[in-house]
Amino acid sequence: MKREWSKYFGPGPLIAAAFIGPGTVTVCTLAGVNFGYDLLWALGLSIITTIILQESAARIGLVTQLGLIPNIHRTIQKAGLRYFSIFLVLMAIVLGNAAYEAGNISGGSLGAELFFDLGSIRFLQLEINLMNLSIGIIALFLLYSGSYKLITRALTFLVILMSMAFLLSAMMVRPSVLDLIKGMVPTIKTDNILTIVALIGTTVVPYNLFLHSSLVIEKWKSIKDLKFVRFDTFLSVVLGGVVSMAIVIAGAAGSALEVSSASDLAKGLEPLMGSMAKYFIGFGLFAAGITSAVTAPLAGSLVITGCFGWTSNISGKPMRWSIGLILGLGLIFASLGIRPVQLITIAQLANGILLPLLSGYVIWLVNKKSIMGEFKNTIFMNVLSLMVWLITLLLGVLSVMKVLGLL
Repeated sequence: MKREWSKYFGPGPLIAAAFIGPGTVTVCTLAGVNFGYDLLWALGLSIITTIILQESAARIGLVTQLGLIPNIHRTIQKAGLRYFSIFLVLMAIVLGNAAYEAGNISGGSLGAELFFDLGSIRFLQLEINLMNLSIGIIALFLLYSGSYKLITRALTFLVILMSMAFLLSAMMVRPSVLDLIKGMVPTIKTDNILTIVALIGTTVVPYNLFLHSSLVIEKWKSIKDLKFVRFDTFLSVVLGGVVSMAIVIAGAAGSALEVSSASDLAKGLEPLMGSMAKYFIGFGLFAAGITSAVTAPLAGSLVITGCFGWTSNISGKPMRWSIGLILGLGLIFASLGIRPVQLITIAQLANGILLPLLSGYVIWLVNKKSIMGEFKNTIFMNVLSLMVWLITLLLGVLSVMKVLGLL
């Protein structure tokens, strides 16, 4: 019986850990501070969008027993288009993940520094924050353990604790049920459209599609396991979305007039929660940072090894060198004095270009009968998928326009 239940739980917590990073905490906090509960509906939409895309990517991985990059090699026949697609993915994911990694590490440090500050040291032109370095070392230790089981268990534990921290924070402020219901009714205004884009974009993450399609192969080998894959995906994405909503609720209830970093949320909640606000928010932010600091290099490394046809064995040299590259770049970026918001802007540009292209490829691939057989999309799923693709296209265009200063 125990073994049967264990089949229902796979890499889903890693997917949730990947999109609930410091960037998500900051965006959700700002949404709550500036718009109250009005944008909860945007997170509801992002949950549906993410479930559809992640389920498709996971189904492709399970049926083909290959990740998305090997499937690009396999299905795009024209060499020029194939190599261009792989180059675009490689550049966007590696640079984007390195930028996100810097934001993850810096954001995790903000949470930990609510408890204690390790200070910093200077090395050449870099000012190395010792808390950043500590988080990087912890992430490197987990990734170099060579065990997906250990990584999954460690991140599942942290995700559960992080979820409890944010959910308890939201419960302690006692939000009005009527106001929460009103927040699920879509409202779009000129002053909130960029926040809507940020809320959906911080949940629908391109590198999660690569991560998910590769990790399902480590857990499940038979198409008979599809029900387990779907359960794991649905539960994890919904849990992640609910946690994001809890952060919005806490932000809306706080007394902070502005939030320049997510750690300001703790100060804003002190009148409601007392000294406990520091511990709930500090740990939640730290856990969000460290879990995302593990998943970003892992996803990026799977892309790098897939692009060059190298082994994706986590203990192999190609994976270890790739993990070290992305984690190292993240630490360097975090030590250059660049604000995490600026780093995440770079990642948004990369993701804004990649997301509609990649989601379109996933939808195309999941409809190929020669690849998916009887497990290709139904007409109903295609209608939903088309709506999702239009959302990702809009997100991509708006993200690029925002970064270029056109909005």
